[in-house]
Amino acid sequence: MSDAGPSQRLDKWLWHARFFKSRTLAAKQCEVGHVRVNRVPAKKPSVTVRPGDLLTFPQGNTIRVIKVLALGDRRGPAAEAQGLYEDQTPPPEATEVRQRNPARPRGEGRPTKRDRRALERLLDRDE
Repeated sequence: MSDAGPSQRLDKWLWHARFFKSRTLAAKQCEVGHVRVNRVPAKKPSVTVRPGDLLTFPQGNTIRVIKVLALGDRRGPAAEAQGLYEDQTPPPEATEVRQRNPARPRGEGRPTKRDRRALERLLDRDE
């Protein structure tokens, strides 16, 4: 089965495109089965990718959907790496956006030192 056209190892391409800091990390994600090539889980980092392939893999809290546009010759600067792919990841919905410090209504959660002292005074009076 010889497919025409240039190809590159999946782990090497992910590293060239700067999705992972090292080729070893990219290979581990492939071996665990977290990376999909054209909706098929890639169990080996040696799976070949070609321009036009669709990659799906988790990165942080999001699922990335990437279309391969070109193969990398080297791990160059970020601007060069961004030319290797087209990001088709859907934008996060408003409900999925997490606030760093969400507002908490007064009285909910852990009691403050003032609340604790008031509670102790109340309990001491009942004895």
